[in-house]
Amino acid sequence: MNVHDLLRAAPVMPVIVIDDAAQAVPLARALVEGGIRVLEVTLRTPAALQAIRAIAREVPDAIVGAGTIVNAHDLQQAREAGARFGVSPGATPELLALGRAGDWPYLPGVMTPSDLMAALAAGYNTLKFFPAAQAGGIPMLKALGGPFPQVTFCPTGGITPATAPDYLALPNVACVGGSWLTPAALLHARDWPAVTRLAAQAAALPRPE
Repeated sequence: MNVHDLLRAAPVMPVIVIDDAAQAVPLARALVEGGIRVLEVTLRTPAALQAIRAIAREVPDAIVGAGTIVNAHDLQQAREAGARFGVSPGATPELLALGRAGDWPYLPGVMTPSDLMAALAAGYNTLKFFPAAQAGGIPMLKALGGPFPQVTFCPTGGITPATAPDYLALPNVACVGGSWLTPAALLHARDWPAVTRLAAQAAALPRPE
């Protein structure tokens, strides 16, 4: 599965921060039950790699990836843990080269036209737009669509259930990234049915074909 197919799998890719690896498997199962299979576990906590390993091993219906990849070491560790794709908040020449070196789907992040041109020059036309709300949101994505019609985005950062439909209505947006599917309070309470309900709502969001 390539990056574009991953992003088209559901309208929302959950951006997951896990502090307790024991939450990983029931959380992933709850998301999958709600119709969200592509999961981004961010490498922001000591539990992240263990969580990725557990999901990869025990939840075969989930497609687990690693987010917050900021250097080559992160990328290598994510792949070794069983992550099936990687996501970065930005991009460096090293990461862009590594992401093109194998058959591992990699989604680099961009914010400016210059970022976007560097990614295009490295062979990428499917990109994360981050931080979306702070970087201009929907007006910025519309503006980028003019000179860069060949680029597809996954905007992430500051997107809410209320604003997600407007992002998804843009022709150059394949999906959005959001943390609202896995709020810390629900994870702490281990309220997996509530996570499943949030996932089902997100999976039902409309978007252009």
